Amino acid sequence: MIEFQMPSLGADMDTGTLVEWYKKPGDLLKRGDVIALVETQKGAIEIEVFNDGRLGDIMVNPGQKVPVGAVLATITEPGDARAAALPPEQRAPSSLVETPPASVAVPRIPREPPLPSPPSTQLLEPTSPSASGVRAKVTPAARVRADAAGLDLAVISPGPDGVIGLREVEGARTVRSTPRKSGLDLGEMRKAIAAAMARSHREIPHYWVSQTIDTTALFDWLEAANSKRPVASRLLYAAPLIKAVGLALKETPELNGHYVDDVFKPSNSVHLGIATALRGGGLVAPALHDVDVLDLDVIMAALADLIPRVRAGRLRSSELTDATATFSNLGEGTSESLMPLIYPPQVAIIGCGAAALRPWVVDGAIVAHRLLTVTIAGDHRVSDARRASQFLSRLDRLLQTPEAL
Repeated sequence: MIEFQMPSLGADMDTGTLVEWYKKPGDLLKRGDVIALVETQKGAIEIEVFNDGRLGDIMVNPGQKVPVGAVLATITEPGDARAAALPPEQRAPSSLVETPPASVAVPRIPREPPLPSPPSTQLLEPTSPSASGVRAKVTPAARVRADAAGLDLAVISPGPDGVIGLREVEGARTVRSTPRKSGLDLGEMRKAIAAAMARSHREIPHYWVSQTIDTTALFDWLEAANSKRPVASRLLYAAPLIKAVGLALKETPELNGHYVDDVFKPSNSVHLGIATALRGGGLVAPALHDVDVLDLDVIMAALADLIPRVRAGRLRSSELTDATATFSNLGEGTSESLMPLIYPPQVAIIGCGAAALRPWVVDGAIVAHRLLTVTIAGDHRVSDARRASQFLSRLDRLLQTPEAL
């Protein structure tokens, strides 16, 4: 039996609100399946599982706000006798069909006490199949309340005992009467970013190293390569830049990993967090996994999928939990450089300014070349400026032969 917990989706997250269950008790699960939606300050996060098994008991209902580490549900592993022995009608019911907003918790109304009734009247009356697909029973008081509110009992999930009572009806009524919060709360996101960066500045002994890289060869190659491609499959310069950063990080393990409990844990994989600005403000850095081994076209496809989801506030938990370093690219038409802060528990962040035409000396002559200033912030508990300088030198060499990426 595995406890499925509210994951920590970054240093700036303490709690999350369970919005919706995509699976119901008894459903088979495979590693990577998205089983729930959680609302955080970063937006709506799809929560994945990392074990095969079967969904057991659901511990948190939609609308409940719980801290990181709280048990959301149990998962029975293959071969678990309890999973095979539990008949469907005894499993916990699925969530409500309608989903309450993150800001509204389902009210906890005590179930009404048994009412005396004449012998000819049933205390619990059968109703049509509920949202869980199981024929449920309903108390008379709940039926009256549902009728008065115009609620269809067939779309209300019963309680853990298989009965629809006042609590379930009131929860469904609250859901229907309260408009769902749309979009991101950018004020709350800004608070979360500020808290994470304050922690970073306070706890991490930063150092910064910068280098200006001639990217003329990169842009010349990119122009020639794109001229042979259909418009829809052309590359942005971010793709080879991300690949080169991934390769350089792979060769500089002191800059790639997590510092946890006073111990540095280097990563064998390079999962690069891509800092992405949101319209209207705010910033998130979901990870592109294994960027050091991805083809440039795969990186482009991943970016094309990731960026729209980020800006729509729709992310997956794995994209926010395992970045081993962060990459921040201001893009063209912006400032020449930036001095980023490390996102804990990572130990490095790479910041790129605008790749712009600037004076450059080649063979003693001043020429206009496209230059990119790259700055890396490192954690002095793990590495030093010399190692960061070696990273930047390796990145420079990689970008001089973009065709090899």
